[in-house]
Amino acid sequence: MNLPEQSLAFILADNGYDVWIANSRGTRFSRGHTSLKPIEPDYWDWTWDELLAYDLSATFQLVHDQTGQNLHYVGHSLGTLIALAAFSQEKLLNMLRSAALLSPIAYLNHLPSPLARALLFIAQDLYWLGVYEFAPRGGQAVNKLLEDFCSTPGINCSDIVTPITGPNCCLNSSVTNEFLEYEPQSTATKNLIHLEQMARTGTIAMYDYGNENDNMDHYGQPTPPVYNMASIPNDVPLFLSYGGKDYLSDVEDVQVLLENLKDHDGDKLVVQYIDEYAHADFILGVNANRIVYDPLMAFFKIN
Repeated sequence: MNLPEQSLAFILADNGYDVWIANSRGTRFSRGHTSLKPIEPDYWDWTWDELLAYDLSATFQLVHDQTGQNLHYVGHSLGTLIALAAFSQEKLLNMLRSAALLSPIAYLNHLPSPLARALLFIAQDLYWLGVYEFAPRGGQAVNKLLEDFCSTPGINCSDIVTPITGPNCCLNSSVTNEFLEYEPQSTATKNLIHLEQMARTGTIAMYDYGNENDNMDHYGQPTPPVYNMASIPNDVPLFLSYGGKDYLSDVEDVQVLLENLKDHDGDKLVVQYIDEYAHADFILGVNANRIVYDPLMAFFKIN
């Protein structure tokens, strides 16, 4: 959406990197399946647990097999959560060179975005109503929710991006409308329930099926297994960049993550804080090439 010299994928390619871009399952770009159709409930029976266990793993394996090289990984938002959870289980590390995590999401206890909280906390009701695909674009149930939210006094939905991401400082205004032509994309309602569980409990755990018997059936224990961020090996090269105005990757939640990484090797952890940045600035900011991508490239070069 931005100019090539402002876009990370082009910058990486221009610097000689092989660039592979993955689409999350359920989006308009990734709705294929070997046997199921999107109209079937089973198609949407997943959360980010499956994105980690199957999709991210398959992506790493494909790139590794095709190139014969280990990967530098770049994740933004949910892409950071699945990577951190994988690393905490010491998965994928045999194919990893380093990871850059922009707007890192791990803990969601604060989550200052009013719209994100509304969407997460209504997800359980939608699920029990039989709405298994959370479709922000064209779904009647979600459209009704957005209408109700936008009619709330003090909420201005003329700019729908800000209530979700925070007040982005550095977007090209012409890009915002184009951004809304593509985003937000569909996901599984069950995935939102999983994120709501994280926001409510302040923990990072696998999906909670709501009772001990079902959890026993899935996990062999009465409560869901926890992803322990402190278990990420101390020598994994990590670049974390977060913003002071971000409504999804809240500063206090990032501090909890950093506390879990306090024993990380000093030369393997780069932490960047950008006070004026919100969630979308990291991927669409017109100055992100200078503020974020230049240090990110330097990090890649030494790893």
